[in-house]
Amino acid sequence: MTSKQRWLALMVLCLGVLMIVLDTTIVNVALPSIRTDLGFTETSLVWVVNAYMLTFGGFLLLGGRLGDLYGHRKLFLLGIVLFTVASLACGVSTSQALLVAARAIQGLGGAVVSAVSLSLIMNLFTEPAERAKAMGIYGFVCAGGGSIGVLLGGLLTSTLSWHWIFLVNLPIGVAVYVMCLTLLPDARGHAEGEKLDVAGAVTVTTSLMLAVYAIVNGNEAGWTSTPTLSLLGVAAALMAVFIIIEARVQHPLMPLGLFRLRNVAISNIVGVLWAAAMFAWFFISALYMQLVLGYTPLQVGLGFLPSNLIMAAFSLGISAKLVMRFGVRSPLAVGLLLAAVGLVLFARAPVDGRFLVDVLPGMLLLGLGAGIAFNPLLLAAMSDVQPSESGLASGVVNTAFMMGGALGLAVLASLAVARTASLQADGASALAALNGGYHLAFVMGAIFAASAGILGGLLLRTRLQAPTPEMQATPEALPAQSG
Repeated sequence: MTSKQRWLALMVLCLGVLMIVLDTTIVNVALPSIRTDLGFTETSLVWVVNAYMLTFGGFLLLGGRLGDLYGHRKLFLLGIVLFTVASLACGVSTSQALLVAARAIQGLGGAVVSAVSLSLIMNLFTEPAERAKAMGIYGFVCAGGGSIGVLLGGLLTSTLSWHWIFLVNLPIGVAVYVMCLTLLPDARGHAEGEKLDVAGAVTVTTSLMLAVYAIVNGNEAGWTSTPTLSLLGVAAALMAVFIIIEARVQHPLMPLGLFRLRNVAISNIVGVLWAAAMFAWFFISALYMQLVLGYTPLQVGLGFLPSNLIMAAFSLGISAKLVMRFGVRSPLAVGLLLAAVGLVLFARAPVDGRFLVDVLPGMLLLGLGAGIAFNPLLLAAMSDVQPSESGLASGVVNTAFMMGGALGLAVLASLAVARTASLQADGASALAALNGGYHLAFVMGAIFAASAGILGGLLLRTRLQAPTPEMQATPEALPAQSG
């Protein structure tokens, strides 16, 4: 495969991933229109989002392992087909049931695509400098896609209709599928011949789906309510059963030895904390601009544009150079600490805030921090892993991001609501109380980001090397990297 073909293949992979990432946020802008058109209640409307989150979060680990067993290209194409067909169903929906069911299938397709995409990139680019650059591009798509979704969602919903936020996926999905057939090598799965751990797959998928359901429904049902605590308890029990199964089965879905690899374990913990901070930035700052400052959805999308441009500049080249010069540890720590400062700036934004003074500085720092940090974090998460487990590792890091983001957002939203209620009880105006709640969420997000930066800066091994055949043989054969 020529160098040009590899980079073209990367562009196609990233286009497929962008379609998935966009869909997690593009829907939020259109929710009021969907509610009016299809007659959703306030309670039932959340399932337009939750149905997607439920299957997406639940099937990431299984999707990654299936890629290892049956071929990453085959699973990527299957995921694209599922997502594209489900997008068509969403776009032509005239009933609540069809839309929610199609969103669940979208989440399943999205989980498969996300779970194997990282491993495909790792297998395409084995030389360290090229891999760092490729992962930077992938990181930008993951980090910047969400805020691009807000802008695109506002444009499509206001100029056409909410149906087009889904229908726009059709030409993209078809193009990605056709180009992947041409550009991606049809390699066998690295773990071909091993049996699928069915018991492990059932327990971990059910556990993750129950946990996601409890988290996304927690604010409505109450975090200390019997249903929420029961679901979380069952999810924890199933996860414990899953770990017992994995310790005993011959071909485990998730070899527990994976987490004895320091960079894998630490980068996933950092990923959980960083995702919680990212969700605080993205969702809470969007709410601040829309509900406190009175911005339109389109203005909110434009408000994220400066951070996206900076993120692009760093992710698409500068971040890779930093990794090759300093390793993963220092850029990761610096990036996350810059993001923490950006969140602190948002935590002081007033009710009558101005864009240039109160929004832009935080956006610039967060864009800079994310642009620097995502590349080394993704590289660290995948660096020590054998090829036969690359799909699984990709699924694990995506699960860490997803669960960290969902749990972080739920916790921060709850804290914000409680703080707002407390301030209103003390006599604050509705707008000041709302803003006070957001301030608390931003402070907690800053603590998450700073904790992630310190943890990664202190504990990650800093140098990444291209794996040799000897290093790929067993995890124990991996050299002890400096740091």
